[in-house]
Amino acid sequence: MKGRIHSFQSLGTLDGPGVRFVAFLQGCPLRCGCCHNPDTWDGQGGTEYEAEDIVRRAERYRSYFGQTGGITLSGGEPFMQREFAAEIFRLCHEQKIHTCLDTSGCVDAEKCGQVLMHTDRVLLDIKYTEAALYEKHVGCKMQQVISFLQYLNRENIPVTLRQVIIPTLNDTEENVLRLLEIARQYPCVDKIELLPFRKICQTKYDMMGVAFPFGHLPEPDPGRMDELRQLLGRYGG
Repeated sequence: MKGRIHSFQSLGTLDGPGVRFVAFLQGCPLRCGCCHNPDTWDGQGGTEYEAEDIVRRAERYRSYFGQTGGITLSGGEPFMQREFAAEIFRLCHEQKIHTCLDTSGCVDAEKCGQVLMHTDRVLLDIKYTEAALYEKHVGCKMQQVISFLQYLNRENIPVTLRQVIIPTLNDTEENVLRLLEIARQYPCVDKIELLPFRKICQTKYDMMGVAFPFGHLPEPDPGRMDELRQLLGRYGG
């Protein structure tokens, strides 16, 4: 089973629990205004690898995983290569390696069961809590993501909700409280992470000759991030 990989991160600490080996897969159907990996959009980009190659690479770092670490598939959108992702995770489970999937949830979960049956945790991006902002700045409907979360809840797959905080768009207490309300509706959610919007990706857009949609927006103030995280309560632990 072969697939296309953009890049690897050997000792990631921001992509799921513990220390993780992260593989960034090529291909994404969305065009989020805050996307920091526009070079993963093209499904034909990157480098081709066998699923076994990915698992062997991950195994090199097993001694760093401890009790909570493992492998994370990110992107791009990993479900754009769902058969490849399923094979990687199946092989990881054979080797007792914890698996984590970083996804936008913009897919039909019913078609992704082969991946999810070997997924120990999902990092689900809830990019906004308003449907209009989803359609304007993401390119999919918010209900698609909520339907995906409903599936994860039915299957009892642990979920971390993540949201990039973008000044002028979702950096309000009202937005975070709506995100909390979503979490409370689904027992599978046990954590929420608020991530600051960053513009370090501007150089990638410049190299690609593509306009960065949110290049004119400021990065959030660290103090404001702390204020919003204070609202998370038990979900922020």
